[in-house]
Amino acid sequence: MATTDLDIPMREESASPATTKLRLGSLTALVIGSMVGSGVFSLPQNMAAGAGPLAILIGWTVTAAGMLALVFVYQSLAVRRPELDAGPYAYAKAGFGPFIGFNSAWGYWISAWVGNVSYAVIVFSALSYFFPAFGDGNTWQAVLGASILLWIIHFLVLAGIRQAAIVNTVVTIAKIAPVVLFVGVVAVAFKLNVWSLDFTGLGNASLGTIAAQVKSTMLVTLWVFIGIEGASVFSARAERRKDIATATVLGFFTCLALYALVSLLSLGILSQPELAALKNPSMAGVLEAVVGPWGAVLINLALVVSVVGAFLSWTLLAAEIPHVAGKDGTMPKFFGHESERGVPSTSLLITNLLVQAFLVITLFAQSTYQALFYIASAAILVPYIFSGAFAAKLALTGESYQSGESRTGPLVAGVLATIYGLWLVYAAGPAYLFMCAILYAPGIIFYVWARREANQRAFHPVEAVIAVALVAVAILAVYEMWTGAVSAL
Repeated sequence: MATTDLDIPMREESASPATTKLRLGSLTALVIGSMVGSGVFSLPQNMAAGAGPLAILIGWTVTAAGMLALVFVYQSLAVRRPELDAGPYAYAKAGFGPFIGFNSAWGYWISAWVGNVSYAVIVFSALSYFFPAFGDGNTWQAVLGASILLWIIHFLVLAGIRQAAIVNTVVTIAKIAPVVLFVGVVAVAFKLNVWSLDFTGLGNASLGTIAAQVKSTMLVTLWVFIGIEGASVFSARAERRKDIATATVLGFFTCLALYALVSLLSLGILSQPELAALKNPSMAGVLEAVVGPWGAVLINLALVVSVVGAFLSWTLLAAEIPHVAGKDGTMPKFFGHESERGVPSTSLLITNLLVQAFLVITLFAQSTYQALFYIASAAILVPYIFSGAFAAKLALTGESYQSGESRTGPLVAGVLATIYGLWLVYAAGPAYLFMCAILYAPGIIFYVWARREANQRAFHPVEAVIAVALVAVAILAVYEMWTGAVSAL
């Protein structure tokens, strides 16, 4: 998950419709920019923390298959239902009703702003290389610095100031160039004997079985692919609808190659225990082991520039989601309020207040970057699962298909994407699912609020059962965390 290097256009009197239309190159950059960010800089440690080389290889294979199915889902839906904009949220609502649609929008929003909290933590964790007081990004100095950064960005966005082209260029170079350099340098320095040392990871009893190791990699790989739907989310701004599908496929394979190389090549520089012990951003520690201190300086500086850009762009995105939902009646109308400059001011304020609250929580709970991105990854599973299910539903019913047109491919992709999402729910484990339940349950209040504003029935029988079950799980989660039986942070 990372920055969208193309800013979200805000309305200005001088803007023409053409300026909001994105071509294939821009859409592809949007997809890649939406994924490549803080996650890739921490991949070596995040993957090695719970798995050896064999399990990491299997994990990337499973992820490649599951995410490719999701890519084909978004490719198919962009063509099949071109009238649906805003990606996963719109697909869930169209396929399974307003309550599921609301929860997809709510979950996507949670993932976005919790992801912003993780950005704040990783920025100051990187800066601690130069200023040790920032620690792992969760000291009081780091939280204070992150809070100042948060509200500077808030008022910049509120004033209607958008990223200039030069800033986008700098951010893009700062993200991609160091990653490419890292891959090249580490490939040359790669040692097969280090990579093959305890290849299965079974020599380290703490890692568990191969299956347990593979499971431990799943939320990490999901985190770095969040943003794969970037072109779909901004489908209304595409010059040609078919470019959405092409951009998604190109972005996926580019990022898959970068991610797999970064994590696998690192295992040929440092052993699994050494990688697992690295401080994040762990890419800095790996490069430092090859070229010396300047490698760590380069990676830490690159990450700071990249993630500050990500913080700005995902602040815009996080505010956009409830804003759109508020305007179409899925969320209460006040979320849809705009300033004179077209900024979603109310949604922006609520989003950043939540980010601020979680920053304070990280101080008292000593939450790490990894814990936060696990929560963000788990939260986004609902919109991903229902996107796959919607594609499968269209293929089964034949809706939007011409007579005689093959539906096998889209059906297989939809089913695989849904199964992959459900597997990730299992892989997330109870701690992070409990935390997500606590974050999802309050959304029911806002859903009922929105339905009453529209003079519509709040729940149908099945929806009521789902809502009651969600509240019950959230109450159980609070009890378990209060008694110390489980902890997500």
